[in-house]
Amino acid sequence: MPVPLSVLDLSPVPAGSTVVDALRDTLDLARSAERAGYARFWLAEHHFNPGVAGASPAVLMGAVAAATARIRVGSGAVQTGHRTPLSVVEDFGTLDGLHPGRIDLGLGRSGGPRPAAREPDGRGDRVVDGVLIPAPVSLAAITTSPRFRAKAVALRQPGAQAPPYEEFLDAVDGLIAGTWAPDGVAVRAVPGEGADLQTWVLGSSGGESAVLAGRRGLPFAANYHVSPATVLDAVAAYRDAFRPSERLPRPHVMVSADVVVGSDDAQAGGIAAGFAPWVHSIRTGVGAIPYPRPEDVDGHPADPALVADRVATRLVGGPATVADGLERLRAVTGADELLLTTITHRHADRVASQELLAREWASRA
Repeated sequence: MPVPLSVLDLSPVPAGSTVVDALRDTLDLARSAERAGYARFWLAEHHFNPGVAGASPAVLMGAVAAATARIRVGSGAVQTGHRTPLSVVEDFGTLDGLHPGRIDLGLGRSGGPRPAAREPDGRGDRVVDGVLIPAPVSLAAITTSPRFRAKAVALRQPGAQAPPYEEFLDAVDGLIAGTWAPDGVAVRAVPGEGADLQTWVLGSSGGESAVLAGRRGLPFAANYHVSPATVLDAVAAYRDAFRPSERLPRPHVMVSADVVVGSDDAQAGGIAAGFAPWVHSIRTGVGAIPYPRPEDVDGHPADPALVADRVATRLVGGPATVADGLERLRAVTGADELLLTTITHRHADRVASQELLAREWASRA
């Protein structure tokens, strides 16, 4: 039986379009995903990106949940480095109160304390049972760019210091359970305490996020679409650290992937154009550009090596081609669920992509 499919949306802004259009497209995509039978619809959090309108997951989740009836709605992920645990739990407690039993709280470490960016470890490209695990790519250019530093200043109160990630998770758990008492003083989240939230940890490597998710008995989402080189490290670290909890007796992994599905391989390749320059704008620290029109894409980005891993691991093709690739990814990672991101210039192509894939996936049951 194929594992459940879910959607991760960034609210991309196509070239020639507007932020308002992008947000409305997200609502339309969510309604389409529900009709097609997807299990979850998650919203990303990104800032300082002209080509991405998804900056406030909780706000957009409320609109998506109100526009749908059954699909679970979540964050992929709340950037905890510039938030407080209480503000997160209150936001998501409010969502749960309005849409009970449908809300996923996905947490990410972004913006918080982290080790210095590491250089690639020297591993080259490898293929594991038909799945490309590319060579690691250095992303130091992002973290050293003036724009990255300016974003940190803009998102955080002057002088504020993000707590260690484990302390943040402790506080979130305690606030939901009604047991958090810093310095012996009980702090109550109203709304939030007792909320029926499904808490997830998202991670891109075998580092702290994966280990903490396992140690706390939480479900874990591993980002093949963000960092394909380290997805196997991430799921292995999570499973090695896993301890059963009341909410989860065994490890539960969701793995993300970039996909574009067309009526056939050739048509999919045409509508998928523009991805390389879009990823290049992100990885150079410039910020995501509005997603290019296919006819405006001219050759390769200035530094093709910077985006080669993302381009090569994007699953593009007809329904059977992409579904075959997802089945291989599921087998290699042992994923219990798959989380799919589809970015094209035309919104209609994104809707058609997820509908075509859903029909193909269901036929394999």
